[in-house]
Amino acid sequence: MEILSLPAVGFLVVLLSVLFLFGELLVRVKGIFGLIGILMLTFYFSFHLTSLSSMFWMGLVFAVGLGLVILDGKLLNDGTFGLIGLAMMVTAVAIPSPTFLYGLLVSCGFLIGTAAAFLFLKVFPARSMWTKMTLKDRLSSEMGYNSMNAEYKGLVGGTAIAITPFRPSGTIEMNEKKYSAISAGSWIDKDTVVVVTAVDGTRIVVEEKKESRRHPI
Repeated sequence: MEILSLPAVGFLVVLLSVLFLFGELLVRVKGIFGLIGILMLTFYFSFHLTSLSSMFWMGLVFAVGLGLVILDGKLLNDGTFGLIGLAMMVTAVAIPSPTFLYGLLVSCGFLIGTAAAFLFLKVFPARSMWTKMTLKDRLSSEMGYNSMNAEYKGLVGGTAIAITPFRPSGTIEMNEKKYSAISAGSWIDKDTVVVVTAVDGTRIVVEEKKESRRHPI
């Protein structure tokens, strides 16, 4: 047990315990990783905390932090509660440290273990809550892109005003909105009426409309 008084050993124990604990949350391994992580954390806390009350409170802080991470992953998916939970868990493992260096090392071990746990996703099947998060993010991105793409395609054939010179790129104003665009092989002066001839994704191609110069009144 006395070996845990060494900062390097504390670093390694926290790193491995967090690695397996978060690995249990990320992948389907039938509780094996979770059991290993809990046993190693119990070993860590029982060495540094001599009274049952201190073990209870530090364990409670750690458990609440872990619960916030799980809550964020299952229901909220915005990262706010997850970050608060991680901060609580780091605090719980750092406070029992006998020295500042020890606390710094176990905090680093916690963060490294958390990041390294994602490597399990390359080997084991992911749990459904993380799959749903990834799917939700992908669908949101695709919906946002498709919505923007549809808006841009609706500009084809419309007229706009060049509010900057095109050399060959510039800015147009159309339907009281400003868009970046590129001219179809020629320079266009400012205040020229242009026609949107093509859209490729968010790339707008324009050309000068005949007899298009807007004269001041």
